[in-house]
Amino acid sequence: MKISSTRVGIADNNFGRKMNVSPYFITANTALDEAVLQALAYLPTEHLSKLVDPAFFQKLADRDFMRLATWLAQKSYAEGGCPIGGVIIDNRTRQIRGKGHNTLGQENDSTTHGETAALRDAGRVARLRGEGPVDFRPMTMFTTLTPCAVCCAQICHRCHFEKVVIGDITNAPSTAPALRAGGIQNVEILEDARAIALYREYSQKRPDLHFLDWGGHQKLAEAQAAGLVPSTLADHKPKP
Repeated sequence: MKISSTRVGIADNNFGRKMNVSPYFITANTALDEAVLQALAYLPTEHLSKLVDPAFFQKLADRDFMRLATWLAQKSYAEGGCPIGGVIIDNRTRQIRGKGHNTLGQENDSTTHGETAALRDAGRVARLRGEGPVDFRPMTMFTTLTPCAVCCAQICHRCHFEKVVIGDITNAPSTAPALRAGGIQNVEILEDARAIALYREYSQKRPDLHFLDWGGHQKLAEAQAAGLVPSTLADHKPKP
């Protein structure tokens, strides 16, 4: 990501205006590339409004937000976790309201999937801003893998998202029909090749954690009985 004279991080906005430079680190004129998407993925959500020109988000297509979610999945995988990322945007502004990734492997937390991590992040940021519970109805959820039953329930029955975009139905059966049956009429399949490859590699290397995440110890036991999980991975511990 190149730093141009029009993208300068300046604490004093008045000084920035006098010098005719932007107070934002990422401006409306910043080139959209992988480095920028990775930066957006890794920067704390609460800092984006100070670092990114709102006009920049208008340049991002759905595929760009899915790639951003894939960068979050990559981060989880690098930490020894399950590579699933989630991003929530406000459809009115295209700005990011929440994002996160699965933490089963990192924290032994069976409740934090990519989608629920993004939901928690959105609520946390809203609280920091002095706002109440988030109204997700005018928003879109991007998820790098088709949502599990638990995440489908959150998306449909608690959040009522206007739109859900799924980045991978290759590594798991599509749950788009369940989302539509739950009231989410606008469900789009927008597969990301990198997200698919990343989860395929993970499920092949750690089938124990794959089955554990999708269905708990019951699903894992069934997979072991069927010979789908090598005995060397029977302890289903994450890599050190």
